[in-house]
Amino acid sequence: MVIELTFLMTALLGVLAWVGWRFFLAPTPAAELSEASVERSGRLEQDRGEAGRRAWPAWLKPVRLLHWTVVLPVVVVTLMIAGVLALSGRIVLDPLQARSFQQGAHIQSALNPEKLIVPPALPPSMFVNVERPDLATADRDWQRLNPAFMQTVLLVFARMEARGYPLALLEGYRSPERQDKLAASGMRVTNARAYQSKHQYGLAVDVAPVKDGRLRISELEPWAMEAYRALGEEAERVGLTWGGRWSLKDYGHIEVAAPISAIAKR
Repeated sequence: MVIELTFLMTALLGVLAWVGWRFFLAPTPAAELSEASVERSGRLEQDRGEAGRRAWPAWLKPVRLLHWTVVLPVVVVTLMIAGVLALSGRIVLDPLQARSFQQGAHIQSALNPEKLIVPPALPPSMFVNVERPDLATADRDWQRLNPAFMQTVLLVFARMEARGYPLALLEGYRSPERQDKLAASGMRVTNARAYQSKHQYGLAVDVAPVKDGRLRISELEPWAMEAYRALGEEAERVGLTWGGRWSLKDYGHIEVAAPISAIAKR
């Protein structure tokens, strides 16, 4: 698509340059000028040339020969081509081109050595006396997550922040003992037993939006539900699985898309 647009812009440049030359720079046929007008024109051009040589430095003489009717179209079309090239990654004509762009962006991201930084730890008091009483003892150490997964989650955090929904990590790695305890607690936090959850492999996290310095965990709050829907969009955008699509809804849960059976074999 970029090639076709560049070709069209180049063709337009050529047309504008021809129009400028044909109607503004091309000499008038001698048959249409009287001898007197030719003589006056010659003297006028000579005076202009002498004045131009006095006004223009020697190193700018080539620029003096250009006419605005040629320079202006060249500048305008050049800026148009630059704009098209700059926006070419956002302009797609069909799904195949969109997929090609996404793959290229993914490769570029993978080759980028820059790593996203883990946010500062929130005060423990934020996780006490909230809708989930089990959070006080939850593990929120980012470094216990799979490194590649951690970077993906941090990317989701950054995009959610940009959308006005800052997030907090509620729980990352979860021990097998804690997994069994939560499954047997009856709090409808999880149905998975030990090693049936990707938390045990550092490949799942529970998060919640933050507003006015407080965790907004309950999806019954309209703003929190908006944030969870945005979380689902951003998580699926980077290839993660969102718990909001499960039969037992877990709106703040995101994890890698690989099946647990494949992960356990590694």
